[in-house]
Amino acid sequence: MNFWSLWNLSFGFFGVQIAYALQSANISRIFATLGADPHNLSYFWILPPLMGIIVQPIVGTLSDRTWTRLGRRIPYLFIGATLAVLVMCLLPNAGSLGLTISGAMVFGLTALMFLDTSINMAMQPFKMLVGDMVNERQKAKAYSIQSFLCNAGSVVGFIFPFFFTWVGIRNIAPAGVVPDSVKWSFYIGAAILILCVIYTTLKVKEWDPKQYAAYNGAGTETREEKADWITLLKHAPVTFWKVGLVQFFCWAGFLYMWNYTTGAIAETVWNTTDPASAAFQEAGNWVGILFAVQAMGSVVWATMLPRFSNTKVAYAVSLVIGGIGFAMIPFIHDQYLQFIPFLLIGAGWAAMLAMPFTMVTNALQGYGHMGAYLGLFNGTICIPQIVAALAGGGILSLVGSHQSNMMIVAGASLVIGAVCVKFIKVKA
Repeated sequence: MNFWSLWNLSFGFFGVQIAYALQSANISRIFATLGADPHNLSYFWILPPLMGIIVQPIVGTLSDRTWTRLGRRIPYLFIGATLAVLVMCLLPNAGSLGLTISGAMVFGLTALMFLDTSINMAMQPFKMLVGDMVNERQKAKAYSIQSFLCNAGSVVGFIFPFFFTWVGIRNIAPAGVVPDSVKWSFYIGAAILILCVIYTTLKVKEWDPKQYAAYNGAGTETREEKADWITLLKHAPVTFWKVGLVQFFCWAGFLYMWNYTTGAIAETVWNTTDPASAAFQEAGNWVGILFAVQAMGSVVWATMLPRFSNTKVAYAVSLVIGGIGFAMIPFIHDQYLQFIPFLLIGAGWAAMLAMPFTMVTNALQGYGHMGAYLGLFNGTICIPQIVAALAGGGILSLVGSHQSNMMIVAGASLVIGAVCVKFIKVKA
């Protein structure tokens, strides 16, 4: 495939990632504003990976067996994006409906559940499209393009609250109410998401069953009809499991970044832990900028990854650099010097986006059930986040109830993941 064909396969990921970035950077801020205790914040983060582990294997398996005029993956992409747009307009208004604190929390949790369900439904088809339509030689390039679009979308989503505050939209609100700067970020993000998905729908023509069988091997459909998830997992290549071990520690670390960075930066740089204060909301905006710096660092580091002659070394080195970045955060009290650790974290994120799916999809060549396997592989992203979220409050207490110390925990988790890279066999 030429460059623009590979680009079109993943372009909608740009819009999906804006939605995901808004969720990642603002969920803790939103629930803290609604009145959540910091020790309970991690529990709100159970829902996103829980919905991912339920939704993505289902979407993968159903789309393996779906053939429509629009294709097999795109219908799920379009439905998921449409639902995401609706929920993105509701979630930031949880505190503006005249509900009690507990009522606002329940409304916010329900909206978050539907938001992550729809984002997962929209996100998974892009990974499957590459698995379906790109050969092994071009797959690394295709996932690199997807990684670039992912990070570009992240940058846009992360800076939205800061940008809208800069243009004059209010960044403070009554206690328990989410500021207008955050609300408008979600509204504009929703509009971009649906436009990007419409573009992909118009530009990408999926193969019909005959073409798919010709490029992916005759008999694929027959195998896909007979295997259940347990059978697939029993016969998964060893690379699937060993990459999953690395994933466990990496995604646990990043869950703590998304969960506690707002509190950590507010405490470390702005010297406040009060979510109702203007300083806390300013810190929340700055976290979006720091996450954007991380995404830009990831884009730059992604260009360095192909220069490594050994993919395992590239993977491990990237994770160690990211771990060092996390560990630096509590010791830097200048908001601009915080750019340094977040650039380093970007190196770890670049490897996490590119390496696992390249290794696993190459190992799955000839196995069939690409959509189902990638949906199941998503469990190596979701399960560690669920475990980390359940343990987050207890770990926070163990490290002195300082959210900044959770960054050190995240850094240690990435370094452990780097050690586990040693056990991966690149070829199954």
